[in-house]
Amino acid sequence: MPASKTLTSSPPLTPDSPWLAPLAGYSDLSFRLLCRNLGCRAACTEMISAKGLFFSTANTMRLLETCDQDLPLVVQLYGSDPDIMGRAVSTLSSKGFRYFDLNCGCSVKKVVKTGAGAALLKDTGLLLQMVAAMADMAGPGRVGVKLRLGWSSEQKVYLDLAAPLADAGAGWITLHPRTAVQQFTGKADWQALKNLKEISPVPVVASGDLFTARDALDCVRQTGVDTVMFARGALMDPAIGMRYKNLLQGLEDLPRDQEFTLRLCMETIDTYRRHASSRAVLKLRTLLPRMIRGLPGAKDLRKKIILCRQWAELEEVMNSARKHLEQA
Repeated sequence: MPASKTLTSSPPLTPDSPWLAPLAGYSDLSFRLLCRNLGCRAACTEMISAKGLFFSTANTMRLLETCDQDLPLVVQLYGSDPDIMGRAVSTLSSKGFRYFDLNCGCSVKKVVKTGAGAALLKDTGLLLQMVAAMADMAGPGRVGVKLRLGWSSEQKVYLDLAAPLADAGAGWITLHPRTAVQQFTGKADWQALKNLKEISPVPVVASGDLFTARDALDCVRQTGVDTVMFARGALMDPAIGMRYKNLLQGLEDLPRDQEFTLRLCMETIDTYRRHASSRAVLKLRTLLPRMIRGLPGAKDLRKKIILCRQWAELEEVMNSARKHLEQA
């Protein structure tokens, strides 16, 4: 069930309010709560099929799990039918959810072949119909859109969409400044973020290549965007939101040593243990190795982590690593 306070908690759109992106396979309730406790002010669910909502599958319902501490929350949807998208928003609104995002950036084949995700960049008329249908049901300013530059370098449509999206009811635009064809290759075009911010009637959220807090600070200063959205950077360092806010305020950075990282890993395990099922141990076998990458002894520690099948085993591995560090 959605959090009872969702009605009064709107997504902040200011430079000191970083967001957590809708990371497929990772942005569940536990990871959102972890990143919120470490500086992220708003978060998105994983990408959810609008059509899938009407089948009420266990997986779809799991993606919608939330609580009062998980605020403000934006539900990201994907699909290619304006009627179904509007009905999905209406259904979710009746359950207490209030903020939504239309995914127009996913370039995964199984999504694109249905006409959803980044495929909408090839049919901007349909894209605008989708936004209008969502906004009609959600209300003014409660729907965002996540875009790429366009389908390809020859079909960049992001600037042409700025005003029409606002007219259709969009409250903010998130831009990952690559084309769909690029996927995650090449380099994010921050100049495109600046170009969009200069003409957009609504706030602009920056996404793409924000791997460190310094990247995010530089992006905000160079482009003038309203705020940033952390994706892969948060997977490597869930504390990236706090690091970014400290830099923004001229404060001292959080530690980057082994002790801090191991404590962060323990906090991650504790958060998942309190808010997820025992199956989440399998997810942590992929998440924790990302967080310890680059540390001395990371290779051996990773080997131990990926063999764990229970919470107690994970805790034992991390506690052993901390004791070894203290004795060194």
